[in-house]
Amino acid sequence: MAEDSQGRPKPRRRAATQLIHAASGPGELVRTVGPPVQRGSTVLVDRAAQLYDNASLTYGRQGLAAQAALCAALDELEGAAGTCLYPSGMAAVAGALLALLKAGDEVLVADCVYAPTRRLCDHLLRRYGVEVRYFDPCADAEAVIAQVTSATRLIMLESPGSLTFEVLDVPGIARLASERGVLTAIDNTYGAGLLFKPLDHGVDVSIQALTKYVGGHSDLFMGSASARDPAVLRRLQDGVLQMGWAASPDDAYQMLRGLRTLALRLEHHGSSAVAAAAWLRDQPEVSEVLCPALPGARGHDLFQRDFSGPCGLFGITLSPAPQSAVLAFLDALEVFGLGFSWGGFESLAIHCDPQLSHRTIPCGLKGPLVRLHVGLEALDDVIADLRQGLDAFARA
Repeated sequence: MAEDSQGRPKPRRRAATQLIHAASGPGELVRTVGPPVQRGSTVLVDRAAQLYDNASLTYGRQGLAAQAALCAALDELEGAAGTCLYPSGMAAVAGALLALLKAGDEVLVADCVYAPTRRLCDHLLRRYGVEVRYFDPCADAEAVIAQVTSATRLIMLESPGSLTFEVLDVPGIARLASERGVLTAIDNTYGAGLLFKPLDHGVDVSIQALTKYVGGHSDLFMGSASARDPAVLRRLQDGVLQMGWAASPDDAYQMLRGLRTLALRLEHHGSSAVAAAAWLRDQPEVSEVLCPALPGARGHDLFQRDFSGPCGLFGITLSPAPQSAVLAFLDALEVFGLGFSWGGFESLAIHCDPQLSHRTIPCGLKGPLVRLHVGLEALDDVIADLRQGLDAFARA
């Protein structure tokens, strides 16, 4: 018979109680190559005093084994003191900005940012008293810092821009901002924490939509924000706690699984994308290829300096033509799907002109803009599909 802590026999419990408490503990776990997936909202502590001990984990929303393992892996990848998880990439952007800004502050934002980031800035941040100003992503670091005022608390970066692929002088902006006491944050989803290391270049917060390349299979949502400075990290962590952000253990496990093959997948994405971009540059229907990894393209010198390689994302401007021709190009594609996301195993395409109307500073493009994500398909099939689309464009 079981005994209590004082060696006395425990009374036999009723069946209903036995069913509630049977096998509720983890027991001794064997070692596997991945972390255990703990599904739990309630966390049981050993002693009553631990309930209000801030050093103890007391609620599952804070993350259990799988989330902790993912954060540890991202810390190592990003060179961070700590990483916060969010339920989507957009939640990571929102969570970081809300944690670092308050009413009366000003944020300078690169004019090439992801459209939902602009929506957050133009609506939510302004509604809560944060002034938002956009700067030219083609400006040099000194010109960007010249726009800093006494109210500026943060500069929000994205490089390359997710539609128009401007490459910012991120190290220069981060260095000059730090000298002025201004924080910097970057949406580093393009670099995925592997191709570009923002924290190594002086940026305060590196944000990723893990949904994209870390997940890698277009079936998960999650975001992250990593920081090296403990004071900045504490603000991010407080924001997560106060806003109630949470990431599920199953999704964290899947993200960790995607992380294992990130380097191999990015190498294939990047090499195929640059090859496709080089081919497109020679096609008469294409006026410009916006692929900073391609020699001679806009931003190539900065890209070569700061990035260890490309991902699968780039843009093209087609020869001047009506929208019906652009739609004909896209509708003729078969290998490329039509969808807004990227970073998964599949090739995707969208037309971008409807989004460019929201830009503050004109892009100076000479034709309709199409964004392409080159997936893991065979390169010959990708190029043949693009040729099929260009033929339809020429006929339209």
